[in-house]
Amino acid sequence: MKYFLIAGEPSGDLHASNLMKALVKTDPDADFQYYGGDKMASVGGTLLRHYKEIAYMGFIPVLLHAHTILKAMKECEQSILDYQPDVLILIDYPGFNLKVAEYIKKNSQIPVYYYISPKIWAWKEHRIKNIKRDVDQLYSILPFEVPFFTQKHSYPINYVGNPSVDEISHWQSNYHDTFPDFIHKHQLEDKPLIALLPGSRRQEIKDNLKRMLTASLPYTRQGYQIVIAGAQNIEDQHYDTIIQSITDTQAKHIHLVRNHTFEILSHAEAGLITSGTATLETALFRVPQVVCYYINMGFFFALLRKLLLKVKYISLVNLIADQLVVPELVGSEMNIHNLRHHLSTIIKGGSAREKQLEGYQLMAEKLGEPGAPQRAAQLIVESLKDSAKE
Repeated sequence: MKYFLIAGEPSGDLHASNLMKALVKTDPDADFQYYGGDKMASVGGTLLRHYKEIAYMGFIPVLLHAHTILKAMKECEQSILDYQPDVLILIDYPGFNLKVAEYIKKNSQIPVYYYISPKIWAWKEHRIKNIKRDVDQLYSILPFEVPFFTQKHSYPINYVGNPSVDEISHWQSNYHDTFPDFIHKHQLEDKPLIALLPGSRRQEIKDNLKRMLTASLPYTRQGYQIVIAGAQNIEDQHYDTIIQSITDTQAKHIHLVRNHTFEILSHAEAGLITSGTATLETALFRVPQVVCYYINMGFFFALLRKLLLKVKYISLVNLIADQLVVPELVGSEMNIHNLRHHLSTIIKGGSAREKQLEGYQLMAEKLGEPGAPQRAAQLIVESLKDSAKE
């Protein structure tokens, strides 16, 4: 069968590539065309446009590049009609994907499936109208989405498991370095480490990293080292400028390790983690953490959070567990005093460490076993075969 996929960011590229691999196992004759990235291209098929050409986030960047995005959207829509796939599979990226879905439903009989559903439970809940109208099958990777869609909105969805469970399980099965191996490889110190994951975008790194460093540096006097997980697309100079602004004599115990986040987490004792998928990955590695995200005018964000966000928590860990497992310091609450206090409770011997690890176990049980891409692929192929019989 023929599959057209659209992924608009690095995480989507990764998840889509694993889905494509699973589709090939389920359907050996699978043929792919897609908007995506390098990981999808490594599987095969035809990459029509790289997500880097259209991956703009935030109101101003999107506005400034509106012409480029709209042009890419029109080209994408025409490519789908020209290719006439058996199914269009959308991966997250709702601002772009839901518009394409609307066009395809109006102008063709091509079924539209969604893998990794839009997070309308957090904001823009009105998008449920578009999903009901334009999406034939939705595959969820978060268990709490099932009651949200099925009970609240009477829209049936399929929970297939979480691909982060697969990715980490696969990585762990192939990683055998001991702690001495790890520190030798990256020229680190023979000391327990506190991991800092300040995000993957320049602005969030700028906003978060210095506060993380200032809060965690006192622990280097207690025998710890600080290891920053550097993002692939951010140059060293961006990190170095922030590190060099720290005048503390203990700054020599700060280390930057790029493109090895899973390695860092596999050896970390605790972490300060910028909100996002990284909080879930940290929990799956069983590393106690403080979730944090600094925002200018934090008091204003606190007000908007009450007005706009529809959920009790911002971290995936707490949302999945449906309870406060990890502390969340956002906006004005993300300050050095609070960071330092919560970090003291999750290092070895800390008062909150064991309870947080128990919460991780509850979260993992709700996520389920590995196999999300395989389950999704099986359901997709079975659904298409059933439709062909009708």
